[in-house]
Amino acid sequence: MTQVPERFHRLRWWGLAAISLGVALIIMDSTIVAVATPEIVASLDLSTTQVQWIQEVYTLVFAALLMVWGVMSDRLGRRRLLVVGLVLFVGASVLCAFAPTGTWLVAARALQGIGGSMILPTTLALLNATFRGTERGIAFAVWGSTIGSMAAVGPVLGGWLTSAYSWHWAFWINVPFGALVVVGVLLCVAESRQAETGRFTDWVGAAMSVLGFGLLVFALIEGRTYGWWQPTDAAPVTLGGLSVIPLVVVLAVLVLAALVLRERARVAAGRSVLLDVSLFRIRSFATGNVTALTVSLGEFGLILSLPLWFQSVLGMDALRAGLALLPLAVGSFLATGAVRSLSRHLSAVQLVRLGIVLEIVSLAALALLVRPDSSAWASGVPLFFYGMGVGFATAQLTQLILVDVPLDRSGQASSTQSTARQVGSSLGIAILGTVLFTTLRTGTEARTADQVAADPGLGKLVDAVSDSAGALIGPLSENPATAAVAEAARAALTQGVSHAAWVGVAVLVVGLLTTIPLGKRPEPALPAASDTGAA
Repeated sequence: MTQVPERFHRLRWWGLAAISLGVALIIMDSTIVAVATPEIVASLDLSTTQVQWIQEVYTLVFAALLMVWGVMSDRLGRRRLLVVGLVLFVGASVLCAFAPTGTWLVAARALQGIGGSMILPTTLALLNATFRGTERGIAFAVWGSTIGSMAAVGPVLGGWLTSAYSWHWAFWINVPFGALVVVGVLLCVAESRQAETGRFTDWVGAAMSVLGFGLLVFALIEGRTYGWWQPTDAAPVTLGGLSVIPLVVVLAVLVLAALVLRERARVAAGRSVLLDVSLFRIRSFATGNVTALTVSLGEFGLILSLPLWFQSVLGMDALRAGLALLPLAVGSFLATGAVRSLSRHLSAVQLVRLGIVLEIVSLAALALLVRPDSSAWASGVPLFFYGMGVGFATAQLTQLILVDVPLDRSGQASSTQSTARQVGSSLGIAILGTVLFTTLRTGTEARTADQVAADPGLGKLVDAVSDSAGALIGPLSENPATAAVAEAARAALTQGVSHAAWVGVAVLVVGLLTTIPLGKRPEPALPAASDTGAA
């Protein structure tokens, strides 16, 4: 690897700030849009399907393309692809802000997903190429804490922008920050790429990756809509008496298995590949990706359930619900500041374990403390320590995954671990979301069984409050005739949050157990081709 020019070496911490802000944009965007969705629905008169796809098309495209852009960044230049992704993301944000119809907005969100999928793996690869030793741990800590904290800050910013201005500003906010990131990256971050690239010819592998991960994420996202096994009444397509979701999952597994076999054969033949399966011979990389998937599964389901509980059960508006999540961001930022001093006494794997343990304890406390009459303080303390756990675990885990990876393959390795995290996040939202909404429906039905038996008309209200994810609790509680249904739903939704938290605890325990091999002495890294940095 050639020496990074002195100018960029001096400015590397400013480059870290620019890279972290770029990550913040794509994380914050999802949560801001989630808060702004009710205003968007009212403004554009969206259908139910369009409402779902405003969020889901972004996640679907984002996850499907991560592997492709990771390997292309090694060849085209990581900084170059990051800048292209930022420009595309900002341009798509402008299209979103001008959207006159739901169809326009969904298409623009797909473009945002393409830009976001370029940004995430290239930021990791650039950090891996720029920092060394303890500095790398600090850089990854900042990167990881940015993800955790922006997931909490986004709802606050989204609530304020939507309330004070309009939903259009949920997208306009990306323009000035995106421009700032582009300037910062160009001025403060050195270009890096794989020196000996050859010509990329594995376009079939790229197509299989997009298809396989696209089908898998689609199944995870749409399982509740189509039905996990039997079709729901709202399912657009069915297979007789079966849901299409099992078929989609089987197809995804077959395509991804075929991709692995294909890539293994191409590696053995010395041909160009999308996924270098030899990377999984590195124990820290292989085991770390399993840990990243399980930890992400446990973490991100929390971000789905708590805002619903704050607004539907505690009666907060969007801004107050966002503020109630701030302890998570504060804890994450404080953990980032503590990494430098703690790293003198604890190894990276010990910091990861400390973070996961904090997350487990915090989620368990949250599961025990949530009540229909709780205050925000009951969740604030667990969220603070949960945020500290995210700060310790997420970034240090990234360092452990990439520590033994040759620099010439850092883009591909970064995109692989980003894909593992994204699949884990989708699994978390699917599994914990299913637990939450199933408990909401069954709990409400059980608590109102006597009332529905006396007045069958109330059964439709029970269905409506479940289908609205609890959004109708507030309006129903204002009417004495329906207040009993609202109270039952408040109790059921609270129980659903508790159950989802306990499932998260179980998953994080599994994630903690998967860190055991990471504590062993790492195997020698694979031989690297040369990696180059240029001004």
